[in-house]
Amino acid sequence: MDFKKQHNRAVTYAQQAITIWAMLGGMMLLGVVAINGLSVVGALFSQPFPGDFELTQVGVAVAVFAFLPYCQLMGANVSADIFSSGALPRTIAFFKLLGSVVAFGFSTLLLWRMSLGMLDQLNYGYTTSILGFPQWIVYAVNLVSLALLSVAALLTGFGNLSDLRKPH
Repeated sequence: MDFKKQHNRAVTYAQQAITIWAMLGGMMLLGVVAINGLSVVGALFSQPFPGDFELTQVGVAVAVFAFLPYCQLMGANVSADIFSSGALPRTIAFFKLLGSVVAFGFSTLLLWRMSLGMLDQLNYGYTTSILGFPQWIVYAVNLVSLALLSVAALLTGFGNLSDLRKPH
């Protein structure tokens, strides 16, 4: 198999992994909604869901991080179109490339720092106060999201570089 086919297959697998990860984040968010619904219904009968606040914090944090790689891959992150609406395609391609480089830089920086934070959480045995849920697990899941964000930033960066090289 030649290099181009292997490259295309690797890109496809990465895109699929990022999409599946975002869907899992969506399912996590649906779970948070269900837990909050159960808590409200339970409160009506003086039986609230214990730890619903903690699970909401954890679930939303995991879901938000899971969406970041997909947003990067789809080019759906925040952009200032007001500044680029009249710009040449080459200028827009440059700014998109710059955005991908910044996304890669921040994701790798956060990946490094959060991995150290996860080790601290693990070493000191930090848990949530009501449920006793180990906090390092949330860090570990979010590290996967940040790694996928780095991959997405690389993929979009190479695509942006290709767009920048095109004659306009």
